[in-house]
Amino acid sequence: MPDTVESIKKYVRAANYLSAAQIYLGDNFLLKRKLSFNDIKPRLLGHWGTCPGINFIYANLNYLIKKHRADILFIMGPGHGFAALQANLFLEGTLEKYYPEAARDEKGVGYVVKNFCWPYGFPSHSNPGAPGVILEGGELGYALSTAYGAVLDNPDLIAACVIGDGEAETGPLAAAWHLNKLISPAGSGAVLPILHLNGYKISGPTIFGRMTNRELKALFTGYGYEPIVVEGVNVYQKMIDAFEKSYQIIKERSGRFPMIILKTLKGWTGIKNLKGVKMEGNFASHQVPAPNAKTDKAELKAVEKWLCSYKFEELFSAEGRFVDEIKELIPESNLKMGENKHAFGADKKSLVLPPAEQFSEDAALPGTIGSSSMRRIGAYLNEVFKLNKENKNLRLFSPDETYSNKLDAVFETTSRAFAMPQKEWDKDLSPDGRVMELLSEHSLQGMAQGYVLTGRHAIFASYEAFIQIVASMADQYAKFLKTAKEFPWRGDIPSFNYILTSSGWRQEHNGFSHQNPGFISGMLQKPGDFVRVFFPPDGNSALVVLKECLASKNKINIIVAGKTLEPRWLTPELATEELNDGMMIWDFASEEDPHIVFAAAGDYLTKESLAAVGIVKSEAPEIKVRFVNVMELSVLGKSADFAKYFTADKPVIFNFHGYPQTLKQFLFDYEKNENFCVHGYIENGSTTTPFDMQVRNETSRYHLAIEAFAKMAERGFLETGKAENLIKKYKQKLSEHREYIKINGVDPEEIENWQWKSFK
Repeated sequence: MPDTVESIKKYVRAANYLSAAQIYLGDNFLLKRKLSFNDIKPRLLGHWGTCPGINFIYANLNYLIKKHRADILFIMGPGHGFAALQANLFLEGTLEKYYPEAARDEKGVGYVVKNFCWPYGFPSHSNPGAPGVILEGGELGYALSTAYGAVLDNPDLIAACVIGDGEAETGPLAAAWHLNKLISPAGSGAVLPILHLNGYKISGPTIFGRMTNRELKALFTGYGYEPIVVEGVNVYQKMIDAFEKSYQIIKERSGRFPMIILKTLKGWTGIKNLKGVKMEGNFASHQVPAPNAKTDKAELKAVEKWLCSYKFEELFSAEGRFVDEIKELIPESNLKMGENKHAFGADKKSLVLPPAEQFSEDAALPGTIGSSSMRRIGAYLNEVFKLNKENKNLRLFSPDETYSNKLDAVFETTSRAFAMPQKEWDKDLSPDGRVMELLSEHSLQGMAQGYVLTGRHAIFASYEAFIQIVASMADQYAKFLKTAKEFPWRGDIPSFNYILTSSGWRQEHNGFSHQNPGFISGMLQKPGDFVRVFFPPDGNSALVVLKECLASKNKINIIVAGKTLEPRWLTPELATEELNDGMMIWDFASEEDPHIVFAAAGDYLTKESLAAVGIVKSEAPEIKVRFVNVMELSVLGKSADFAKYFTADKPVIFNFHGYPQTLKQFLFDYEKNENFCVHGYIENGSTTTPFDMQVRNETSRYHLAIEAFAKMAERGFLETGKAENLIKKYKQKLSEHREYIKINGVDPEEIENWQWKSFK
């Protein structure tokens, strides 16, 4: 391309004008007349400071794409620099493809500029309504991990990831630099981090912005990158050279990782000074440099001078077309970053899934002790990895917990990804492993999101208590997923699947810090049509739930299950039946026309409820009982026929895996909700015994039985004196239990070796 630097400069001028105009102008979009207060939007929103750097990077990437026909996905960390991304999507014509009113003519300019940060227009930050976007960026810190997830198993893809120097201060971003150690150059693509150092955050300097080049190079060399600093005079040519050098390093596939450190002024090319305050090159240009332009003449004049400095009329003709130099810099359609196929879930291959029955255990006799739910899930996942070996479209993400969570059966087929030097005593490590382990939940969440949003399948397994670390990320992803449904061109993507195990109920050995079901509560606030939370009561149920989740699309699935040896309750056929309805009356523990209903959601809570049923039937056989198991909690918010399961008027004692209030929200609209008494985790725990966790939280079989005896006496189904004696007996058992474990350190044999006995 002749005179490349001048072409890129013109492109950047046009993009900068469009970025600034979006922030300020509600009319007079091409400045055909003198700017007036009436031309300024009533609310000035958006972040200008990062926009010029984004435009500069995007233009240079376009040149690289044109030169090499490179497959480049653009991932933008500074989400509030969306005005810049929108300008580039408009310039390249991608925006017009999905928003026909955004045609590259005078009317289209007005449409894009007016509707930025406008009600029912375009948001202020990167969002699912923008083509080519897989990262919203409203919350900072996740760009780099998302980029690494996108390039996994995409050997020809380069993810160009722009990282703001404010964003680079976050913990998630800091940990994500290490993800290059998990990437095999042979089987995956490459991430090109572009650290944009403009020196300032919203009201002060950034740490990286005040570091010397020597310090920066030492830091990122230590991270395993080859840093290239771009700054100063001839910055346009230097950026061309830096991208070319980076591209050549990537194409060598030698395991070297380039990165670019771009140093430009905050608010570059904007207002230099305003009312004695330095703007360009200072935090004052971070958001809106002249926030009172609608009412202050000096500020209005400064904005007009600024916009006129780009000489947009030289770049955009009277006929409403961009000059040839700009058009020549735009890649052909299939190579435009806004149309990169990976941003639209390019792969989308469904997983080949074996039948759940292949790994089930005999449950003809309810209560038979089997292996753990996690052992069943591990065996199933191992087979899924085998069946999809050639597709390379499944990965397991786990923060150093695959063994601990009893999922290590997967290592029969794959291993943990590790591209660093290995020792002869290392175990289950290889550069092409498909299990991603790093002690950073943030990095794993970001990688998994990047993997799923580019069309592949991910499972994120974690200790229940510590998945809370990424609760905000999961919330952002849920927002992305919800908004994406509004744009049919987004298409279907695989579901994001969580497995939460090592639950608080069996973290008695690790103590109070490891006991927290809060993630479940937060996710259950989301609409049930795309967030589903499952509580399989046993290993067979866990299998059918897992298969359902892996086959689903466009959802967030959460499977909550234990890793200890527990009873088998359901055959695969019954488990499938319960999964279809979300809950089930368990006939083997239920009678016709019950006086009281026991219900449970969660494997350990189910066992305690059934043990309570056993106590009630052995002590007071005249009481008729029913047991209801809830496998998918959100079904309670949809079921119109509560009476079918819980009767119309009988008391219900519900034992719930999580916080009681979380369950109560589903019962609020049920007119008979006063019938329900909800037990659950009430923030009591320590290093203790498994049964004592139930005792401390009043979910134990003894607590449930005591409550049942009291309610049955109130309703006349149990003689008052008998009820009082039984209540006294089981309160005494609670006292004896406490003394026993203080002396012996373990639960009594009657608890540890309890087995279900049929009363029918």
